[in-house]
Amino acid sequence: MTQQPFQLPEFYVPYPARVSPHLEEARAHSKEWARALGMLEGSGVWDEGDLDSHDYALLCAYTHPDCDAEALSLVTDWYVWVFFFDDHFLETYKRSQDREGARAHLDRLAAFMPGDLANGFPEAADPVEAGLADLWARTVPAMSADWRERFSLSTRNLLDESMWELGNIRIGRVANPLEYIEMRRKVGGAPWSAGLVEYVAAEVPARVAHSRPLAVLRDSFSDAVHVRNDIFSYQREVADEGELSNAVLVLETFLECSTQEAAEISNDLITSRLQQFEQTALTELPRLFAEHALTPPEIAAVLAYVKGLQDWQSGGHEWHLVSGRYMNEGAGPTARLSLPFLPGGLGTSAFDLGAVFTRRSVEMRRRSFSFTPFERTGPSVIPGLRLPFPLSLSPHHASAREGSVEWARRTGLLDPQPGDPGSAIWTEERLRRYDFALCCAGMDPDATAEALLLSTLWMTWGTYADDYYPLVFGQSGNIAGAKAATARLVAMMPLEEGAGPAVVPVIPLERSLVDLWKRTVRGVGPAVRSEFRATVVDVLESWVWEVENRAHHRVPDPVDYAEMRRRTFGTQLTMYMCRLGHADRGIPDEVYRSGTIRSLENAAADIGCLVNDIFSYQKDVEFDGDMHNHLVVTRHFFGIGYPEALRICHSLMDRRTEEFRHIVSDQLPRLYEERELDAAARAGLDAYVGELQDWLAGILNWHLKAERYGEDDLRRQGDGLSSAVLSSGFGMAAARIGLPG
Repeated sequence: MTQQPFQLPEFYVPYPARVSPHLEEARAHSKEWARALGMLEGSGVWDEGDLDSHDYALLCAYTHPDCDAEALSLVTDWYVWVFFFDDHFLETYKRSQDREGARAHLDRLAAFMPGDLANGFPEAADPVEAGLADLWARTVPAMSADWRERFSLSTRNLLDESMWELGNIRIGRVANPLEYIEMRRKVGGAPWSAGLVEYVAAEVPARVAHSRPLAVLRDSFSDAVHVRNDIFSYQREVADEGELSNAVLVLETFLECSTQEAAEISNDLITSRLQQFEQTALTELPRLFAEHALTPPEIAAVLAYVKGLQDWQSGGHEWHLVSGRYMNEGAGPTARLSLPFLPGGLGTSAFDLGAVFTRRSVEMRRRSFSFTPFERTGPSVIPGLRLPFPLSLSPHHASAREGSVEWARRTGLLDPQPGDPGSAIWTEERLRRYDFALCCAGMDPDATAEALLLSTLWMTWGTYADDYYPLVFGQSGNIAGAKAATARLVAMMPLEEGAGPAVVPVIPLERSLVDLWKRTVRGVGPAVRSEFRATVVDVLESWVWEVENRAHHRVPDPVDYAEMRRRTFGTQLTMYMCRLGHADRGIPDEVYRSGTIRSLENAAADIGCLVNDIFSYQKDVEFDGDMHNHLVVTRHFFGIGYPEALRICHSLMDRRTEEFRHIVSDQLPRLYEERELDAAARAGLDAYVGELQDWLAGILNWHLKAERYGEDDLRRQGDGLSSAVLSSGFGMAAARIGLPG
């Protein structure tokens, strides 16, 4: 037997694992079903021995212990199908590198998931198609149209992103950590598994299905499931099959560490994601229930869904320990640690103290609540940050700067207001030193004078608002106040053309938004107005998230931070406005929603966020007492010092830059071919790529030249103000909100 490449780490398994009493029935049914669909003898992929050793019925009996026999058999068939698809794709397309055949195969599968069963199915050409048609017809009648749409999307993602794996194998490319987490959710299929949890446990109400708490629960569940699978499957995938999409390999390559060290860090990531799951369930769900006035049955459905995800997490772990598909030499069922005064016997496996209080899990939790605000850091160290994109500056820079200062003075942003403690943080002299117009002039060098001024006004308002939230709400932990302020600001942006704000603006923050909103939506259609408003709301709500973390004194989980950082940085808003300029170039909306463009935008967003956090480290920690910084999050996750965290963040920035260029050179041409885009649409997307490059070049240039991050700048900014007044957003929002024309 081949020696395992590393010793399995000590896993954090806080939930009880139980087995359904209908296991044997599901085993017998799934084997009969797989044989009838042609997945066994003669398939060239599996035989009966393969199916028996993998034991997907045991996986489903562990992960869905409370469902009835019929539901367990159906869910088991889904897992037999999805694993068969994966192995069939490997044998048929990955090993041969047949991209054209793979694309045609994946495109056909969408037809086997009709929104209306009355539309029927095409004739199946292979066991994958036949299995999907059978499963879809047996499953969707019990579920709502909203669930069908969500589950169909997650299924398509799972299938389509196999092309991403195939592309990386073709060129021998190992993903960077942020890219990997993003893509693994699609390739790995745990969001798809969460959809089946809804089928078994309870369907979540459509009106909260896309809320942040449920999205975080789904994503943290998914990440833990995927990384756990990667640890157990490293030997088979990496050593035997030549796969490159494995978290252990990704971290081993990125951190340049041993396989054992990468496995331990991967396990730490599982622990962090599970603790994020717990934090969200305990602190965010109760507020969600109250804010949306969920009924008791709706609350019960959400809680049943959460319990279903917990069951899946622990059951999946137990299955990995015994399945013949994975590396688990010497492993057995999770050992239970109990105490004499706790009950014993049937049904008491939940008392797994050994799994709950592992040394590493306790240490991870301790670190997440051990941030020291206002710690003396010394000046931020700026490594040789380089971006391979040329810088151009708008000739309207000076006029935009003067116009923004005049606007800020006129709307009251520069004058202290009685009863408004957040209004005393800016002066005209300070605003001129910040020179937001310089950032906008680099981000959109081709903008007209009017468009550049509008962009600069949004950046001015957004930075002021981002300063205001942590000062007025963050330091006192006033979550309710932050939410109330956000609701009022949303009311300042009416969707009806020509309508005024829903409430009377009182403070400069509100009055200036009313003015800015009128300027922006004048002559804009209702669809664009609605989408633009949604992007602003997204930024506002992300600042509430920062207030919540400060109230809980909790350093964010690294994955949650990276994803929320894109929102606090305002990237969705700025990139949406970039796209508006290309509306007449024949680019279909589905192309903008494609995985390729989303990956390109996320890579650019992360580069900008990392640049800002590297420059603002001293300001955030020492002057603002804030934990929302990539370097802080990295320090606390790894338990390392500032120099090591800086090296990791700088390396991640470089890897995301490499990924951005890889997407442009390798994936965009394939997108053009696959979508059959005409010359005008291709030119439009090329122009959009150029604007993203301008966006990045402008951000880096502003950080290098703005008087904001040097220690002398920070001391000067503090004149007349206590450290407490210098808020977290003050040092982080440099380029968060700009609207390129």
